[in-house]
Amino acid sequence: MYKRLLQNHVLANLTFGLVLVIGLIAYNTMPRQQDPTINFNWISIITALPGASAEDVEKRVTDPLEEAIRGVPDMKFVSSNSRENISSLLVRFEDIDERMFDKRIADLRREIQNTKDLLPSEAVESIILEITTANAFPAAMIAVQGVADDENLRVQAKNIKKALEQVKGVERVDTIALDDPELQVRFDAHALEALGLLPGQLADTVRVWFRDLSAGSVDIDRQSWLVRLSGKDSDPQALGALPITGLQGDVPLARVATVERAREKATQKVSLDGKPAILFAVMKQDKANSLDLLAQLQNYLDTRNAQTQSTGVTLTLVDDQTVPTREAIAVMESNALVGFLLVLAVTWLFLGFRLGLLTTIGIPFTLAATFWVLSSMGETLNVSVLLGVVIVLGMLVDDAVVVVESIYYRLQQGMDGITAAVEAMREVALPVTTAVLTTVAAFLPLMLLPGILGKFMQVIPMVVTLALFLSLIEAFWMLPAHVGVGKIDFSKLSRIQQYRQRFTHV
Repeated sequence: MYKRLLQNHVLANLTFGLVLVIGLIAYNTMPRQQDPTINFNWISIITALPGASAEDVEKRVTDPLEEAIRGVPDMKFVSSNSRENISSLLVRFEDIDERMFDKRIADLRREIQNTKDLLPSEAVESIILEITTANAFPAAMIAVQGVADDENLRVQAKNIKKALEQVKGVERVDTIALDDPELQVRFDAHALEALGLLPGQLADTVRVWFRDLSAGSVDIDRQSWLVRLSGKDSDPQALGALPITGLQGDVPLARVATVERAREKATQKVSLDGKPAILFAVMKQDKANSLDLLAQLQNYLDTRNAQTQSTGVTLTLVDDQTVPTREAIAVMESNALVGFLLVLAVTWLFLGFRLGLLTTIGIPFTLAATFWVLSSMGETLNVSVLLGVVIVLGMLVDDAVVVVESIYYRLQQGMDGITAAVEAMREVALPVTTAVLTTVAAFLPLMLLPGILGKFMQVIPMVVTLALFLSLIEAFWMLPAHVGVGKIDFSKLSRIQQYRQRFTHV
């Protein structure tokens, strides 16, 4: 049966060509990224309480949230940080499978939602982020630079942020130094005292009147109308006209306070080349192609920069995290090419050109098959995968060299190609398989490493093991079939072959 398989040259050649074509397509379409997509089982919970001190944030936000999520199963630890205006919780779950982790995330969201009534009404809804290798670090950093730190820079940055969030492959865009606008009320303590008013009365007036309310619906002439009271207004004069009720009657707010447009207190400042700027950290989605994403971002930057005279801002790519990925891909491709040429040169020196070429083409066949399988498994082309490929490159033709040398010996004895291949396989199949299994056994334990390090490392032995097993298919089927159809005959030796035999039989 094995002999009939080797004699079916059409099947072997079609399979060889199909694997090369599909493998090349898979390699070109696999998403490029720096690290494999790994879920750290970390959850970040961020809740804002504007205007609150660190102590107030801890008592009114952080402590209730910690108490609420305490009953969620499989939590390893919870760490919290309370600072002015912001409560931040980091939840680390045990090493559980993806399905159970998704269930725990749902439990966490439910508990936080149930705690909403216990938090201050001023608290902003909590942001829950799942931390992975894709969104833990920005794929790119973009600076929006203006001539001055003014309202135009802020408005343009807001519009650019919305546009960046619409780019395919972007999960979110974090901002640095993009401060929200505010209406600031600066009261005169002496004026308040003269009118018999307290600062609390002024704050209550703003709290009661400066808000939008939904007042239900009204049915008039068989028509239903929604009633909404609009109290918020960005005009400082409208806020200054609000009445403060005191012992002397209603007093306009503007009489005891100054209302002006401003921005929230800056916690960070960004400048580029001495000019004010706003920085965007672009986080990519899981398994999104980093190289394609950066190309889209660069195209957007070029388009926006062409409008600099009308917008008054310039966009600059200040950090490109695709450089390590590009360099790793270049190293892998160059190593594969050098390895191919070296294997061809060495096998030509000892076996001749045709046998050397048939042995060497096992490298692209095995690599193509490896990338085909990795692509079907949903893997990305990342630094860990490329490292595994670089490690295994030198091993891909080891089994093929042993097989072809055994075939070469029998061809010199006058056997035809198919018979020589069958006899050679009877002799070396078991030793070659054993050699591959011993190599696999040396790498497989790396897949058993626990924790985050194990998740990073398991990609490398997986790639090495997969490539080695696929190289056996090439050595046990493709190579003997190609030798059989090659009609290699050593009955009449060329001059180079005579020199080769003298050299190898010294």
